[in-house]
Amino acid sequence: MQSSSVSSSASPRPLTDYGWDDGFAESFASFAGQGYVPGRVVRVDRGRVDAVVPDGDGVRTVLADTALVATGDPMRVPCTGDWAVIDLGEVGAGRDGAVRALLPRRTAFVRSTSSKRSEGQVLAANVDHAVVAVSLAVELDLGRIERFVSLAWESGAQPLVVLTKADLVDPAGLAHLVADTETAAPGVRVLAVSAAAGEGLDVLASVVAGGTSVLLGQSGAGKSTLANAMLGEDVQDVRAARDRDGKGRHTTTTRDLLVLPGGGVLIDTPGLRGVGMWDADTGLARAFSDVEELAAHCRFHDCAHATEPGCAVLSAVDSGALPQRRLDSYRKLLRENERIVAKTDARLRAQIRRDWKQKQALGRHMVERKRGARG
Repeated sequence: MQSSSVSSSASPRPLTDYGWDDGFAESFASFAGQGYVPGRVVRVDRGRVDAVVPDGDGVRTVLADTALVATGDPMRVPCTGDWAVIDLGEVGAGRDGAVRALLPRRTAFVRSTSSKRSEGQVLAANVDHAVVAVSLAVELDLGRIERFVSLAWESGAQPLVVLTKADLVDPAGLAHLVADTETAAPGVRVLAVSAAAGEGLDVLASVVAGGTSVLLGQSGAGKSTLANAMLGEDVQDVRAARDRDGKGRHTTTTRDLLVLPGGGVLIDTPGLRGVGMWDADTGLARAFSDVEELAAHCRFHDCAHATEPGCAVLSAVDSGALPQRRLDSYRKLLRENERIVAKTDARLRAQIRRDWKQKQALGRHMVERKRGARG
């Protein structure tokens, strides 16, 4: 790649289409007098980033090294959607500059990695809408939707569930699937779309217009097809999903930030096999607001919704007002999130051990009482 001729005095105004605003300008102000330029990361690849920077009345893409901001902390590694401070004077072999710093993130979609060290991974930064794509070509997995929505709420972005390939389902069945999804994602808008038939795309475009959106979901969910439909051209490679399980073939291998014709930008991501919880207490509370509202009416403030008398949650399950599946999912995600947090919080680990010992002691006490009663 040739060295960039971008001037460090270029106005950042052309970056408006990429989400630049007065807030980011204020964060960048202390760097402006040092000859640096702001840039938005549009792709990350092996210690370098592609970033769009101002170039006269327009923008251009430069390749910048990230060694100067490498901290060893995966949560602070530059990711797609970040706003970066770019030093165009740090030109080197195969690069146009270097990232000097990252501007504070407004939002960050984070999942836990598969690492035994329980590290977090930022999938996208400074996102306004987290678009969870779910294929209707396979059986609807409500538990996975609840997982994505919990992490989306925690990120600070507004979740949006998009049921793709809606043309494969008859209208009556589609209405039921939308209703089931709305029950699993209270307070979240659910859209059924078909990129093949062009249905629902105008509504989706109007919802995400003007901000930054990230497309999330499993391989085969139709994210790249949906991205191409929203962009109005075939930018992302698309391959057919496997017939036997509906899974895709990871046609998207990097997280790419793309400008939408109707305004705003879209981050397309590779298919996610696993999405582990990551310190998502607030997100879980919002994703399961129906359970939380019922819990407020339980007799005991620390009710575990298991066998306690006066449990409003269990009463709702018994009456059919709350699906048992939803309560089971809530418990599962809470346990998973607690384990993740405990691995990095010594006090919480100690509290969990104390609670476990108390439950063991209570269990032994109840067994002894029963034995005594029989004797």
